[in-house]
Amino acid sequence: MRNLTLMTDFYELTMMNGYLKCDMADKAAVFDVFYRGTGGYSYAIAAGLEQVVEYIENLHFEESDLDYLRGLKTFPEEFILELGKLRFTGSIKAVPEGTMIFPQEPILTVKARLFEAQLVETAILTLLNHQTLIATKAARLCECTKANIMEFGLRRAQGADAGIYGARAAYIGGCRSTSNCLSGKMFDIAIKGTHAHSWVMSFPDELTSFREYANTYPDNCMLLVDTYNTLKSGIPNAIKVFDELKAAGHKPVGIRLDSGDIAYLSKKARIMLDEAGHSDVSICASGDIDEDILLALDTQEAKVDIYGIGTKLITSYINPSLGGVYKLSAIEENGVMVPKMKISNTAEKNTNPGEKKIVRLVDRESGMALADLICLVEDKIDDSKPLTIFDPHHTWKKTTLENFGAVELMQEVFKDGKLVYKLPTLSQIAKYSDANKSAFYPEYRRVINTQDYKVDLSDTLFELKNKLLHNIG
Repeated sequence: MRNLTLMTDFYELTMMNGYLKCDMADKAAVFDVFYRGTGGYSYAIAAGLEQVVEYIENLHFEESDLDYLRGLKTFPEEFILELGKLRFTGSIKAVPEGTMIFPQEPILTVKARLFEAQLVETAILTLLNHQTLIATKAARLCECTKANIMEFGLRRAQGADAGIYGARAAYIGGCRSTSNCLSGKMFDIAIKGTHAHSWVMSFPDELTSFREYANTYPDNCMLLVDTYNTLKSGIPNAIKVFDELKAAGHKPVGIRLDSGDIAYLSKKARIMLDEAGHSDVSICASGDIDEDILLALDTQEAKVDIYGIGTKLITSYINPSLGGVYKLSAIEENGVMVPKMKISNTAEKNTNPGEKKIVRLVDRESGMALADLICLVEDKIDDSKPLTIFDPHHTWKKTTLENFGAVELMQEVFKDGKLVYKLPTLSQIAKYSDANKSAFYPEYRRVINTQDYKVDLSDTLFELKNKLLHNIG
């Protein structure tokens, strides 16, 4: 297990030294992780908690780290020695991986000594921001098609970790196979792949290359058919090889299209394969595919069973950052937790104060999500009687809910420095994610003209926020 303790921004350390000097290091503090959603995704799929757990469990400065910091000639020895003793002794709550979440909702909350809570900011954001971003992109892509999607992004990822953990996040989002062998080994994800154009070009002719591939993998033969001419040679040669495989008692798997007009070529390929007696052979398509292309292919009734998506998935192309932040929401003063709020001229940057939780309001009959409430931890939601909620920015917009259940989303992960959460397997996370997404109506999940899901504040949180806003200065 890698020690990522020094994977932090320099200003975390300078603030920690300042807290120690100001005799504030032992004050309890609460920080929330959330994303604002401005200019980005209207919903997200939480991912990366397992890696946060690994980071927190292994949180300690090694002697080489301390020597490096001494060498900077910035910090006093008292601070360096304090870092040497540091272990996480606080508490963490978080939504489970695979949970569908919305802007401003706490994904994870840290309550710990200010000295500890400040240190873990950068690493937690690094781990949650990336995987949540890729899981969300995967979910959006899967929302655009009934075909299966394979994650093919390793070679286009921004570095090894982005490729490895991006494959994990894509699995949570709905892409249940990957080309990445290391991710397959680490996370028990199904490995998929065919061959490259270079395989075809390495042989005297296309038909020979297909036959040799089929001889090598007779029960797992998917052929890339667009190296020279998809319709005139690629598919006809693939059919010849598939005929030979069937005659020898093997079942061909499919063909892959990697260029050209995918809608047109897939429809032509389906006809050619069906007429040749290979209606059970799958058609796979790849090549810089994104949500818009998937929706267009669906509209054109493309005959694609599987998509291999790389660049646009692993980089979350167009929206390459989740924008998650880590903000102080309460701090101890004279033994009492005092709510804190960041106030900005930009309304979206005003934070929600106090120790909070998320309550999801669910229709008792259908099981579908109706709205979320961001509440103070002490709030009690009585789901035995009607509840009126309102938009916190446009308060005249109100809805009264009846026959609903109130479900708290955040779970305790660490308590007093001890792990109290049983980490689920990746397969369990994926099943949970599928069920969680299916509890939202399609209009909240679609990628074009997405309907805004109601995320409101409890009465007590709304009043507290307005009180702090009015008392500014």
